[in-house]
Amino acid sequence: MTATTDTARSPRSTRYFVVLGSWIAGLVTAMLLLTFIDVQVVDTPVYVCPPDCGGPPTGIPVATNPRYVSPDGAFAVSYPAPGAAYTVNTDDTGVTATWTAGDGGTLRLFGVPADGRDARQVVEQVMADTFPDAVVAYELPNATVGYHPGYGFTADFLAQRRAAPVRVIVIAAVKNDLALVAVADGPFMQFGPGHGPGMPSPANLQIAQDMGKYVDSFSWRGDVQR
Repeated sequence: MTATTDTARSPRSTRYFVVLGSWIAGLVTAMLLLTFIDVQVVDTPVYVCPPDCGGPPTGIPVATNPRYVSPDGAFAVSYPAPGAAYTVNTDDTGVTATWTAGDGGTLRLFGVPADGRDARQVVEQVMADTFPDAVVAYELPNATVGYHPGYGFTADFLAQRRAAPVRVIVIAAVKNDLALVAVADGPFMQFGPGHGPGMPSPANLQIAQDMGKYVDSFSWRGDVQR
């Protein structure tokens, strides 16, 4: 009589269900994680500007430039650091920064009482007082000062003893009956592949390339610092 032995085999179905269960658990965990992330992420709002032009970044600003505060605390604005290719002067109305590099030019950042005027009237008065013979080239679309809707335009005039015209950009916005104004002027230079920011732009004023961050930094009393 011959003895026979049988080898016990583990059921394959047990291992299959273990592997399948592990995959399902992993997929469920991943889906829950993605759902959590999707809930936490806030969609970027779509603004229709104007009138809704959004707002400045809400994080703590990085202080890279000095900041001017008016004597009465009604407004503040950042301005170029003295010695950084600018000669800077301040007074009770604001800042005057003369650019000493490139094409040269002047940037003025100041506040004036609006006295019931809107931004357009303020800009026109500033232009009449400072450059009365200038001819408007075009209006600035969706002009803002300190992220507040305003008005601005670009103009040209021929100064004495200059072969090329002077290009002027004036922008203003009114809030709390206080107008905050930015004025840049300098030699008109046609932007193109060899001159200017390298992208199409009708500004044709080199100092204008450095103007935007100071215009955005304006704030009225009670605003978040920009």
